[in-house]
Amino acid sequence: MAKAKKALHERYQVDFKVSDYRFTGLATVTFNDIELLPQDRDTLARIESMAVSVRLWPLLFGDVKIGNLSLKNSRVTLVKHDSISNYDFLFRKKEKEPLAEESDNKRNYAALIDGLIKQVFFKIPRDMDLENFELSYCDDSLQQRIRLPEAIIDGGDFQTSLFLNDHDAQWNLAGHVNPDRQQLRVEVSSEKKTTELPFLRRKLGLRVSFDKIMFELDKVRRESQDSLTLAGKWSFENLHVQHRRLSEEAIVLPEAMGQGQINIGKLAIEVDPSSAIHIKEFAFSPHVKYVPKPNRAVSLSIHTGQFEAQSLFDAIPQGLFPTLDGVRVSGQIAYDLDFAVNFDDPDNIRFESKMDDRQLKVVQWGKANIRDMNTAFVYKAFEDTVLMRDITLGAANPNFTPLNEVSSILKKTVLNTEDPYFYKHNGFEEEAFKLSIATNIKEKAFKRGASTISMQLVKNIYLNRNKNMMRKFEEILLVWLMEASKQVSKDRMFEVYLNVIEWGRNVYGIKEAAAYYFGKTPAELNIGESLYLSSIIPRPKTGLSSFDYTGHLKPWVQRHFNTYGYIMTKLQQLNSESVPAGYGFYEVVLQPNLRPPRPKGIVDTTLMEVDPEQEAIMKELEADEATRKSLLEKLFGKDKKEEQN
Repeated sequence: MAKAKKALHERYQVDFKVSDYRFTGLATVTFNDIELLPQDRDTLARIESMAVSVRLWPLLFGDVKIGNLSLKNSRVTLVKHDSISNYDFLFRKKEKEPLAEESDNKRNYAALIDGLIKQVFFKIPRDMDLENFELSYCDDSLQQRIRLPEAIIDGGDFQTSLFLNDHDAQWNLAGHVNPDRQQLRVEVSSEKKTTELPFLRRKLGLRVSFDKIMFELDKVRRESQDSLTLAGKWSFENLHVQHRRLSEEAIVLPEAMGQGQINIGKLAIEVDPSSAIHIKEFAFSPHVKYVPKPNRAVSLSIHTGQFEAQSLFDAIPQGLFPTLDGVRVSGQIAYDLDFAVNFDDPDNIRFESKMDDRQLKVVQWGKANIRDMNTAFVYKAFEDTVLMRDITLGAANPNFTPLNEVSSILKKTVLNTEDPYFYKHNGFEEEAFKLSIATNIKEKAFKRGASTISMQLVKNIYLNRNKNMMRKFEEILLVWLMEASKQVSKDRMFEVYLNVIEWGRNVYGIKEAAAYYFGKTPAELNIGESLYLSSIIPRPKTGLSSFDYTGHLKPWVQRHFNTYGYIMTKLQQLNSESVPAGYGFYEVVLQPNLRPPRPKGIVDTTLMEVDPEQEAIMKELEADEATRKSLLEKLFGKDKKEEQN
């Protein structure tokens, strides 16, 4: 006891007080009136009475295993004010010790996790009697208590109830634990439906509730010091999850279950390919592998085999993808994904995604009826979440421009800027996905997406403006259905796209854009004007910053012309076009009423000042052009002259 008190005081600045402690029999120690008091902090824990016994037989082999545990009137209080808490000593970094050669266990994940599992199960008693246990948390904005009036483990079986505050909520726990075989099964059920788990909403903005959750660790198998396998299963009923980064509405999963095993090696952790996840009638087996060292790498494989397509849509949680509610499909499909990335070498990423949807037929559309795109419809143009105006996509709108009334060069420049293989792919460009993932890994942030024209079209017309993870998945599924159903032609998609995209502040569609910037019709646009208009699609509100007071383009915009002029030349898209010097750069002239004022004094045309906004645009353009050129070279290969250079 003296050593324990000294260690807690010196290492953690915690005073350990106990009024009475003694042996009760050969292997049981009894304590009365225990108190844990961090220095200059609130009391962390008080226990009126605790009796704990150690099993003698395992002790002979060096294993300290708890036999029986009795706790009466225990109270743990976590208190935090500002940045000071009475539990921060638990996370305090130890003083740096002299560097020593790393032990095998620190490098060996199988041995490390095996040790942790043993430590946990060795501390679980075979029999336990807990009476009146309370855990509370208090900070400047939140105060909650979790109470266990009684908890008993009898021969491994346990059953108890957990209460939030004064019966604000109740969860019932039941199950079985076998510390010797390291097996555990626990079921948690909520007494009242849709009762949220405490702390999460206030601290993380996360709302979680469920009817029942089950977890079972069935087997821990040790093949060797370098190989450990954990096998088990899990399930839940009526799980509700809501967070603004996932979805604006609550995601409701009526039921799901999983079973399988995790394989842990010396330097790798993987979800075994025999594992499976079942959501209603839909099932799949993900194979995931993570190698932390020496180079951090992740791989994921999914191979579903043939299955009924409708089972996939039936498995989608209610409220997750509103535009797909009510979708009915027929036919069998199969999906194959092979993904692998080394975070130290992201350029050599592996991404192979294939969907066998030849039998797929869309019998009924949901809220987003793709077929309606074939007829005149109303597009709602939003500025973030503010509705700007309604735009009719059809002859009733004098600004609507059929595709055959748009100059051929404008169509070419837009396709090359936004989606060079729009007419060849089925909604997604695999190489663009790879390039996007590699770029974001290198930048350690989301810097580049992989949106095709199909994806932009679906996002603009059918989806809300909430930027979260689930909306991206919804976009992918809707694009897949639109392209796979072939109920809307590529020409019609492109026509709608050119008529709805934003080209400036409250400037929507190619007809408005051509008239606004140049006083022309879409059919009259030349190569330079087309290259300019294509360049501002990703950042339409900054378009006017490309011009000087004379109405001509600033020199730094020439980079965009050079990049995309090079691409169109390589693709032989300019053979039938008139191509003036600089790809028409010097022929682009902005309408007089939009030009910025002439600078005061004598203008030095050799020294053009670049403001911070222009500098940011320039850097973004440079990165985008380098990326697009890299993508083109991957698909078509470099010219021999370039390779020699």
